[in-house]
Amino acid sequence: MPKGREAGSGAPQGRRASDRGRYGRLSRERVLATAVEVVDRDGLSGLSMRKLGAELGVEAMALYRYAPSKSDLLDGLVEAFCLELEADLADQAGQAGQADQAERPPGPGWQRELHRIALATYGVALRHPNVVPLLATRLLSTPLARRPTAVLRSDERVLALLRDAGLSDRRTVQLHRAFTAWLLGYLLVELRAMDDEPGEPDPAFRLGLHRMPAQEFPQLRAIALALDDRGGPGQLAAGLDVLLGS
Repeated sequence: MPKGREAGSGAPQGRRASDRGRYGRLSRERVLATAVEVVDRDGLSGLSMRKLGAELGVEAMALYRYAPSKSDLLDGLVEAFCLELEADLADQAGQAGQADQAERPPGPGWQRELHRIALATYGVALRHPNVVPLLATRLLSTPLARRPTAVLRSDERVLALLRDAGLSDRRTVQLHRAFTAWLLGYLLVELRAMDDEPGEPDPAFRLGLHRMPAQEFPQLRAIALALDDRGGPGQLAAGLDVLLGS
């Protein structure tokens, strides 16, 4: 075991840094919620253990019992995103339970539910756009069994929905893969960085079109203003309809 490290922990041995911050004793939920706030405000590049500790009023060392490494902290941001999605879906389900059955859109129940999940995810993504890239990149770096429980529940929700609809294993996997790819791809395109000079009133200069040679990129320059407009939940739902064959 490396000198100066505790077994099974990323924290150094010796004096344990206090985890009582300016708002009382820490919890994993508070650490992750504050990390999301930092990323919302300063972007992913602005997140560090030192800055997060300062936000919580503790030494950075105290955070290692809640997120043993920066990698664990990034996984925790995806966890926080999924927990917020769960809460939104639960709230929507409660409201839908009070709605008239005749007001529900046509189509199989599992397709309606996939639409509901997709649109709820879109809503959370708009609140936390700087977290969205992690939804894709952490899939590439964190093995399935090591992902946080809330992240696994997101996949379990879709798989259970498709299996309960009587779909075969093969069809379930196909639809799960297609749904996940479409949703992640749509979010990444929808929230991609576009502004070169955010305060510039002229749209062409705001997007920095003068930086792209007209002869080399005529199509991009011609359609950039249209690309800058968000497709919104309507295009997300329309694409999902096509994907599901309805």
